[in-house]
Amino acid sequence: MALIDTPNIPDPDGFYADLIAAHEGLEQAASHALNARLVLILANHIGDRTVLAEALELSKSA
Repeated sequence: MALIDTPNIPDPDGFYADLIAAHEGLEQAASHALNARLVLILANHIGDRTVLAEALELSKSA
């Protein structure tokens, strides 16, 4: 499985709004913790270490 790095989310604006709403009212530390949990949940869902390594590299340069 290769990393999909082109738009792939139906209604990306809606997802972004949901993501922002999830952070609403959180202090900075709680917001960072939410992001960390989300990353780990999604990484577990992907499960492919090669894809995860590609994502890490891509995120460093973005």
